[in-house]
Amino acid sequence: MALKVLHIVILASVKYMLTLPYAMIIGMEYKYAILALLGGGIGGFLFFYYLSKPVLKGWRALLPQICQRVPVSIKQRVQLFCSSKNKKPRKRFTRRKRFLVKVKTTYGLWGIIIATPLFLTIPVGAFLANKYYSRRKNIVFYMILSIVSWGMVYSGIILLFPRIFFQ
Repeated sequence: MALKVLHIVILASVKYMLTLPYAMIIGMEYKYAILALLGGGIGGFLFFYYLSKPVLKGWRALLPQICQRVPVSIKQRVQLFCSSKNKKPRKRFTRRKRFLVKVKTTYGLWGIIIATPLFLTIPVGAFLANKYYSRRKNIVFYMILSIVSWGMVYSGIILLFPRIFFQ
């Protein structure tokens, strides 16, 4: 039982939306599934929120050293990545980057808070919240409130439609 709870906590810290139905499908008790979902979601958010700033600082510090030690055989492939600071490489926009920019510009802070457990994953939402809104006073509280609220919505759906998960 402890391994199931640990498994659900780890899964909830990354893929929040899929965790509660998965916990019900593998036969976990409802109260433990809810506690593992909330603990994993909140713990995952706090972990990724406070980890993202040092990781970005470390990456920026290591990037010049990494680019100096790139083997000659792949130097052309990473030329844009390792170009000098004066010449900025051309940005490539993928679907995911466009979606993230659209969420940030259109919906702002509240869009990130609401969409993190639902559409974005917990690590991506924590990274965006830390990168763009870390100076806001209650960002951590609002994100935890969003995670708990979505957990209640998911649990309500499972209680309303039990035949889907309890066969």
